Amino acid sequence: MILNLETEFTFAVEQATDVLLQFEVARLASQRVETSETRINPAPTLTRVMAEAGIGERIWLPASGQVSVSYCASVGVERSAPPLVELASLAPHELPAEAVGYLLDSRYCPAEQFQALVETEFGTFSGGARIEAIRSWIASNFAYTPGSSGTETTAVDSFVARRGVCRDYTHVLICLARASAIPARYVSCYAPGVDPPDFHAVAEVFLADPSNSASGTWYLVDATDMADPGETAIIGVGRDAADVSFLTSFGHSNFGTLSVRVTKE
Repeated sequence: MILNLETEFTFAVEQATDVLLQFEVARLASQRVETSETRINPAPTLTRVMAEAGIGERIWLPASGQVSVSYCASVGVERSAPPLVELASLAPHELPAEAVGYLLDSRYCPAEQFQALVETEFGTFSGGARIEAIRSWIASNFAYTPGSSGTETTAVDSFVARRGVCRDYTHVLICLARASAIPARYVSCYAPGVDPPDFHAVAEVFLADPSNSASGTWYLVDATDMADPGETAIIGVGRDAADVSFLTSFGHSNFGTLSVRVTKE
């Protein structure tokens, strides 16, 4: 599967401000970046640093005035997606170090508050079957409502409101997975068919590897059901949205325009 990506956005700062950007597709075994071009104007000095979990890169930009960013890429995606219901979970004490941190509460995902709920609502399921039950429950009980949430909205807020966008759906799924002792993390990505077109958010859960019952691996799950794992280009991962924002400003900034276009061939 080949995905063609085109992204443009603008922002402005009133005084010199450090800005951290993360919008480029990560180079992974499951996705080949065939071609890519990034343009940032003005860009006096750019510093690239490794992103969370070593997946993708962040760009430090000393921003001044109006800034425009454009990015285009062609990405070959080769990712297997076995049925979730067939996958077992690992006991917490069997988890590798890379997965343990994604069991813990984070800024937008206070998972501990959901422990009683997951046992009541999903107690008859385990492993991937529980994740699929959670995904289906969110899809059936939440309304996808652009503009209904903001940067301060947590999974608890979204759970109460029963509405949100991909960011909110993902935070709720992460909370319910972690409350079930299944590691889960936030994934920023590109995918065709996202409506409205935008940076997309899905979850990754850590479950047993069918080819090796003693180990596990990460599997993509989209609570909005808009993105197919085999047609998803990962930008980065984190504990929640705070770790993978495409623009994090360390001073006052005003966001301008955003355009994201993803097609497949």
